[in-house]
Amino acid sequence: QLAESGGDSVQAGGSLRLSCAASGNRYTMRPYCMGWFRQVPAKEREAVARIAGFGGMTYADSVKGRFTISRDNVNDTLYLQMNNLKPEDTAMYYCAAGTTSDCSPSPDEYNYWGQGTQVTVSS
Repeated sequence: QLAESGGDSVQAGGSLRLSCAASGNRYTMRPYCMGWFRQVPAKEREAVARIAGFGGMTYADSVKGRFTISRDNVNDTLYLQMNNLKPEDTAMYYCAAGTTSDCSPSPDEYNYWGQGTQVTVSS
């Protein structure tokens, strides 16, 4: 299971840190790609940031320089530090776990999803 937390309502320019805790019998996120996705109504879910099992990180162009993804493999927790937030960052944010070390931007390549946490940025 994946459980996100940290979503909130903030003003533009503010910061938030999202967390995603993985749990389950004998499950560990260590070898796998983990990703943050976001979705707004009537639009497809988009990849925001991914971190491969070996640690390589990939970001959407719209968040480069503002968001940082990281993982704590000891505690099976994924993070997304979001700085200089903009109104267009408003969305439901989901964490997802893949089944391989390499990362894909396609949501179809991720088997496990959290329930989402809402981020709202006002201007």
